[in-house]
Amino acid sequence: MTGATGRVALVTGASSGIGAATARLLAAREMRVVVNYLRSVTAADEVVAGIEGSGGQAMAVQGDVRESAAVESMIEQVRAAWGGIDVLVHNALTPYVIKPFHDMTWDELGGKLDDEMRAAFAVTKAVLPAMTEQGWGRLIYLGTGLSRQPREGMIALGTAKAALAQFARYLAQELAPRGITVNVVEPGPVEDTRMASLIDAGQKQRQVAATPLGRLARPDDVAQVVAFYASEDNAFMTGTTAAVNGGLAMY
Repeated sequence: MTGATGRVALVTGASSGIGAATARLLAAREMRVVVNYLRSVTAADEVVAGIEGSGGQAMAVQGDVRESAAVESMIEQVRAAWGGIDVLVHNALTPYVIKPFHDMTWDELGGKLDDEMRAAFAVTKAVLPAMTEQGWGRLIYLGTGLSRQPREGMIALGTAKAALAQFARYLAQELAPRGITVNVVEPGPVEDTRMASLIDAGQKQRQVAATPLGRLARPDDVAQVVAFYASEDNAFMTGTTAAVNGGLAMY
């Protein structure tokens, strides 16, 4: 990765899992990293301390990405310290229910859709002015393979992330003339994440058996792909989706 020194990256939901792994990797590649969190201040501070202990630069900033005012406040804090955001990694996962459509209310399905798109809208709106002004930016959204490959009980998450992926494609088309690339990373099952804790041992064994590379993804596997999309090296990929699933689904 070249030319990253001094770039400012905002990683939403970065106190654990994929977000934390991404924050650490971007910092190792000489970006200044904003570790956004909602409630886990101790975990976010640990991520920052680890980055600083390795010679990187990071700051933890609290904010509910579903709320425009909170997002604006977060961006102001970053601007005061480091200036505008160059790279957005929108990883924060809003709550959702796991149940079949038959048992689901509109508030459960529509609420997840609203949360997903409200958060993506708010953070994107907030970071675009600085990217547009300098004619360079990277927007990376974390999706899920469930937006393409349905799994029982996951209709709320899968539908919301499918909407997010299409939102990203429209942005890619609109923002390309401004020098801003927009891409989606869609992991399959990932170890050491909140979603992984919802999978029982039998399910996990079946997923591993169905994965040609013979294991589930780790947060670092996903972070590596995000880091490429965030880099100067990615000069000509926009509107794409990277499936990080070890061959579990191929499309």
